Amino acid sequence: MSEPFHDPAIHLQILSRPELLAPVRALVNTMAAHEGLDDLAACHLILAMDEALTNVIRHGYDGDPNGRIWIAVSTLEDGAGIRVVIEDRARTVDPEALQSRDLEDIRPGGLGMHLMRTLVDRFEHLPRTDGGMRVVLEKRATPQTAATTA
Repeated sequence: MSEPFHDPAIHLQILSRPELLAPVRALVNTMAAHEGLDDLAACHLILAMDEALTNVIRHGYDGDPNGRIWIAVSTLEDGAGIRVVIEDRARTVDPEALQSRDLEDIRPGGLGMHLMRTLVDRFEHLPRTDGGMRVVLEKRATPQTAATTA
């Protein structure tokens, strides 16, 4: 990470269990609405976050329900959007090796990296120095939406 992050408004630790993703989605959706993201922007952020969390559970922890995942949610420094930082101590992977499959290859699965890269305004997928990975997702409020919530 090139810049320090502000203290998160929300900091969670969850176990790597799929049934815990719905309450996390609801929490981030509520915060996104509060911070001025319209429904579409909030849905894009939540879908990207859900893909990242699912990847940690399925691939990082190989489905082990006892892995730990840390989620920090904060407003952007300029107050015009949301940052979600997801950290784990699962298997470290080379971010360059994670590629989406060809979009012309129509079949289920394999589009998570593509979705994360395209649905948010900022996407970072980095190894942590003490093991595991860090994913940073940012979604900005559109100027029209941000003006109506101010």
